[in-house]
Amino acid sequence: MLTELWSFRGRYRILHLTWFAFFLSFVVWFNFAPFATAVQESLGLQAGQMRTLAICNVALTVPARIIIGMVLDKYGPRITYSLLLIYAAIPCLMFALAQNFGQLVISRLLLSIVGAGFVIGIRMVAEWFPPKEIGLAEGIYGGWGNFGSAGAAFTLPTLATVAAFMSAGQINWRFAIALTGIVAAVYGVIYFFNVQDTPPGKVYQRPNRHGGLEVTSRRDFWFMMAMNIPLSAILGLLAWRLTKIGFLNTTQLWITWVFLVGLYAFQSYKCWTVNKELVLGQKRYPASDRYEFSQVALLELTYLVNFGSELAVVSMLPAFFENTFGLSKVLAGMIAATYAFMNLAARPGGGLISDTLGSRKLTMIVLTGCMGLSYMMMSAVQGSWWLPIAILLTMFCSFFVQAGEGSTFAMVPLVKRRVTGQIAGNVGAYGNVGAVAYLTLFSLLPEGDIGNKIFFQVLGVTAIIVTFLCAFYLKEPKGSFSAHHEGEEVHPETAVGQPVPHFVEEGREA
Repeated sequence: MLTELWSFRGRYRILHLTWFAFFLSFVVWFNFAPFATAVQESLGLQAGQMRTLAICNVALTVPARIIIGMVLDKYGPRITYSLLLIYAAIPCLMFALAQNFGQLVISRLLLSIVGAGFVIGIRMVAEWFPPKEIGLAEGIYGGWGNFGSAGAAFTLPTLATVAAFMSAGQINWRFAIALTGIVAAVYGVIYFFNVQDTPPGKVYQRPNRHGGLEVTSRRDFWFMMAMNIPLSAILGLLAWRLTKIGFLNTTQLWITWVFLVGLYAFQSYKCWTVNKELVLGQKRYPASDRYEFSQVALLELTYLVNFGSELAVVSMLPAFFENTFGLSKVLAGMIAATYAFMNLAARPGGGLISDTLGSRKLTMIVLTGCMGLSYMMMSAVQGSWWLPIAILLTMFCSFFVQAGEGSTFAMVPLVKRRVTGQIAGNVGAYGNVGAVAYLTLFSLLPEGDIGNKIFFQVLGVTAIIVTFLCAFYLKEPKGSFSAHHEGEEVHPETAVGQPVPHFVEEGREA
């Protein structure tokens, strides 16, 4: 695979077009972080308001990933990704034209939906690559796409500075942010006309029913209901935070909480309609068609601590380096980008290790444990440190964070193929649950070295806890290193040179 990666033909063409779509969605998603202090000065915002904007930037990604996972499984990744990229232009232009804090909050909430694009590419790549190569392929997709946050940090401040002549010599953050949305929309059209959902001769597998995640045992149904609670609860936490800084009043907070309870009830009802026959004992899945929801739950927790922490750290790291070491905005943004820069190698590296080590579970345990220890080391960084050492430690920590993300999504497409989009949506949503929780905690901590120390310690401790849970309860997915996905059979003649495999879907010939 490594030798053919640069060919831009067949499945590699789809991989490159898809990771670049994710790259652009990440540029859009994190186009605010490099301009945090500039926006604050321009509109006269308080520190608490800035931290709230960072939370808003990841808030609606939680329900969006669940919903987009369902849409993806039904309609396919081609049309879903194209429409999401085109949509990105709307909140970008809203943010660029905002004149007060309220308008900034609304535009960042709407823009947080773009972060759900990650889920779409997971299914697209899984359709084009076999299980034995899925870790590296998904790692390249996620890692090179995630580099969009570093791309934003490197290029947008420079672009805004060059365009300063359009705003009386001040850094033109409005122009730079608007441009990211326009570019994403144009690429959405290009993507639609240049990709296909599946290789020729292959059928796109869809869930038996739509509206909720299909499980295969009664116990797993109730387990799923419990794991869905944090997806609504974290939005309630965000609403509480908005109340604390005066964006919502107490009455509006209670209305929001009631709405979120209703949202959870509606989600539970949809899951019930999909799994009703199973829960009532009217349906029983054969052993060959079952999967354990505990696999999904543990992958949700691993993504909470690795990607959740990445989102939180990427949002605060430019200001951290600027204030801790007294750096300029542009230099601090470029140094902070070293954390996301590691995505180019670390996330594919995590996927490759998962492919080659022979145990995806062991890979997960080692990477998550090392991530926890790295964050504990980050908690000791102070302004008295030699700056290059702090940068190297940041990159060291980032490697394990993003390699852990790669190992998570080396397993996600192997759990249950026909609901891969929904599983990826749930796991991805937990990454945003972690981000909102971590950023909310960060917004409540004192500013300066003490707050930063506690923040990184919390990241480290939660990662170590999840490491132990994986060691005792995570199971290796079936067919982790096979040549074909679940639901695919290959005629004997294919092995002797016939190019087109014979695919079987849900017990029927396709």
